[in-house]
Amino acid sequence: MKTSKIYLGLAVALIAVSITFSSCRKKEKTTESTPDTEQSTATDNNLAEVIATDIEAIGSQITESSTLTIYKTTNNSISPCASVLSNTVAKTYTVDFGTTGCLGYDGRTRTGKLFFNYSGSTPTTAIYYRNPGFKMVVTSSNYVVDGNAVTITNKTITNTTPAGAPTGTNLTWAVSSNISITKANNGGSINWTCSRTKELTSSYWPCYYSQTVPIDWTKAKVRLNGTATGTNTKGESFTAKAIDLVRDFNCAPDVSKPRRHPFISGKIEYTPGSRPLRVIDFGTGACDFNGTVTINGQSWPFTLQ
Repeated sequence: MKTSKIYLGLAVALIAVSITFSSCRKKEKTTESTPDTEQSTATDNNLAEVIATDIEAIGSQITESSTLTIYKTTNNSISPCASVLSNTVAKTYTVDFGTTGCLGYDGRTRTGKLFFNYSGSTPTTAIYYRNPGFKMVVTSSNYVVDGNAVTITNKTITNTTPAGAPTGTNLTWAVSSNISITKANNGGSINWTCSRTKELTSSYWPCYYSQTVPIDWTKAKVRLNGTATGTNTKGESFTAKAIDLVRDFNCAPDVSKPRRHPFISGKIEYTPGSRPLRVIDFGTGACDFNGTVTINGQSWPFTLQ
């Protein structure tokens, strides 16, 4: 009888252990089989990319010709909604989008101010964005884009084109940025730091011909490469690598937004926290707002904003 009780006790214990292990395996299997389909933080990164590159485009335009024709439109028929103030002694430009909402030709509404300081350029005669050695430091005050509040901690663009480069040489710049974005409608915050190279791939007439002629940005095409790090709206640290991102200023898919120029090709390899790599693909050159996000071999389409 005693022996039987021992066997019965062992049997019950083994069954319990078996159920426990089986339950663990079931939970592990369920967890492992759940696909990672989260894409929102990838679009957070795209928002930062767009805002950062737009700031560079604004700066490159005014430091070439002291105008803002790509972004400026009018609130009414009397006065422009964006003003540009130039100080040639201090070597600064101030772009003021006002406080009521300045709608640009790219379809984005901006308020606040952007400040561009090129006093640190070497040589001192480098006063245009196209000049080798030109260095532009960007800061902001109450700058808001489509309801997204943007704070620029540091943003510097330096022309790295070799001095005396022959006509036809692609102009290049080194770009570093440290910005934070508080998204509209309580959408959370993004901290974004990047180190990039920028290349004007259309260094020929009529876009760019020589150092004596301003760049015509309406006909330009630029390529971006480099890395970015920061935190997304979920509070995760992330890394991102831009690979041959191309923005064509001849491309404007929406006729109602003739100055909105999306990325048309290239990729961003984006890794949020410890989760799998996301590959954000902007296509192979077609002029559209279409892209895809791929996670673990599964892809989803998205529309650029």
